[in-house]
Amino acid sequence: MGSAPPPIRLAILETDTPVPGIQAQYKTYGGVFRHLFSRALSLPDLDDPARSPLRISHHDVVNGDFASAYPDPAPDAADPIDAILITGSKHNSFDAEPWIEHLVQYTRRILEGGRVKVIGVCFGHQIVGRALGAQVGRNDRGWEISVVPLELNEEGKKVFGRDTLRIHQMHRDAVLTLPPGCTPLASTAACPIQAMYIPGRMIAVQGHPEFTEDMVREILQLRKYGGILSDDIFEDGMRRVGDEHDGVEIARVFMRFLRE
Repeated sequence: MGSAPPPIRLAILETDTPVPGIQAQYKTYGGVFRHLFSRALSLPDLDDPARSPLRISHHDVVNGDFASAYPDPAPDAADPIDAILITGSKHNSFDAEPWIEHLVQYTRRILEGGRVKVIGVCFGHQIVGRALGAQVGRNDRGWEISVVPLELNEEGKKVFGRDTLRIHQMHRDAVLTLPPGCTPLASTAACPIQAMYIPGRMIAVQGHPEFTEDMVREILQLRKYGGILSDDIFEDGMRRVGDEHDGVEIARVFMRFLRE
């Protein structure tokens, strides 16, 4: 019998701080994604080197020194990585803030290098789009929140291994034009570019596979009482917040992509 393959070294680039309830339970968005992959792999302990196919590191790329925040993508780095995952964020992917500009440049460097794979989620999906030359910005169709069914095209059905897909959403920004060289996978009436793919290099989704009902319920309430969401948008989201969704299945697709 051959030995097991080495674990995939996944660096999670944290682009925001979770709301209080999520922070209390998971500490950071890196912790939220650990919880997602733990369920997808049916492994309670992702740090068990004997069983886990992942070795996850967390990197706060919003605060602190840019030079030290990011993992070195070079194959001969002291602590090499195989993939990055860019999380969601309350920030605008199209802003010119220094940390966002640096994240776009780093992501472009990774994509051009070709060795390190890229996963983008929500804000991360938009950052990937921007790094590849797409237009990103405020969606004139407004907010998309809570569990939403996606329309998968034929390629999307192949990649996700199913005919239908439901995912939590929490955005009013979007990738507005398909980046050159990308294959679209899914759409909704409110957001035509819901997922995109470059085999062996990148997969990105506009929704949040990592979110659960409790997480989204808290975010909706905070945004409603903070004056960000109107009453009708909030109530519509709360009606769908407990609907069944496929976040864990999407994480399994991420794992298949990482193993390609």
